[in-house]
Amino acid sequence: MILITGGAGYIGSHCAINLIEKNKEIVIFDNLELGHIETVETLKKLGKVEFYKGDLRNIEDIEGVFNKYKIDAVIHFAAYALVGESVINPAKYYRNNTFGTLNLLDTMVKFNVKKIVFSSTCATYGEPKYTPIDENHPQNPINPYGSSKLAVEKIMNDYDRAYGIKSIKLRYFNVAGADSKSRIGEWHNIETHLIPNILKSVIKKDQKFKIFGDDYNTKDGTCIRDYVNVEDLAQAHFLALSYLEKENKSDVFNLGTQDGQSVKEIFAICEEVLNQKIEVEITKKREGDPAILYADSSKARNILKWVPEKTIKDSIKKAWEWERVLKTYVEK
Repeated sequence: MILITGGAGYIGSHCAINLIEKNKEIVIFDNLELGHIETVETLKKLGKVEFYKGDLRNIEDIEGVFNKYKIDAVIHFAAYALVGESVINPAKYYRNNTFGTLNLLDTMVKFNVKKIVFSSTCATYGEPKYTPIDENHPQNPINPYGSSKLAVEKIMNDYDRAYGIKSIKLRYFNVAGADSKSRIGEWHNIETHLIPNILKSVIKKDQKFKIFGDDYNTKDGTCIRDYVNVEDLAQAHFLALSYLEKENKSDVFNLGTQDGQSVKEIFAICEEVLNQKIEVEITKKREGDPAILYADSSKARNILKWVPEKTIKDSIKKAWEWERVLKTYVEK
């Protein structure tokens, strides 16, 4: 059985569907602070899914799920991920993201579970020295969120040497899209991501979309980012787990499309998909936003045989379909 921590959240739930459709047995561990019970109920209708409510900061909770189920491997998503909040409240991020993972790893040692796929982030790199960013790029995070994830990467390397726990660290760039059948999607109580915020500004007529800065040194003055589809990302986790089972060695991979779109380009694609003009306001740039961030993911392509299949337009189409489904949940 595969344990998915944070499986009621955005990326974790898409990974769950991917595994369900491959007839894998999974147990979701989530405290439902950021995840949603409605998502769990949807997943339970699709296949062999168990749910265990608990918090990684409480080691009794995580030991409870290992006592109840025979866990063979772990895919670890559970984390706080708001960069701005991490700057204001770093203790929250280190206690949850780093200390919580330490509890998880200690429990894996206790129960002799030797394989984990970890949801890391390109935020561990900090300000880019060069682009595209490969896995050898220096890691110098500029916020506690990135630091909390980098600390986990280092702990996992130490736990490999000391206890034989093999880990795959997946460093994501920007994630977009939703389930192709609109069963689940991006559902954050505080939404910070570009594409859903553009789409929500259409649904909520009083919410004008803001572009933060149009004077960056880029082709159109706005930031450029690498957007990878969430279903492609979920497939990468399955391939990473398969690699662990076959090769039994730790490694790290970037996950991105090796391409970048500017904020204005994303905005234009949203208008094309919706077939309407969207109101926008240009405001001053935010501190700490690099002009260009995109991945060199050739290592994942070569070793994991991972190839992202969906375009940014595909992602926006599915995100828009999901936003209209989500509206019915929120209005209940």
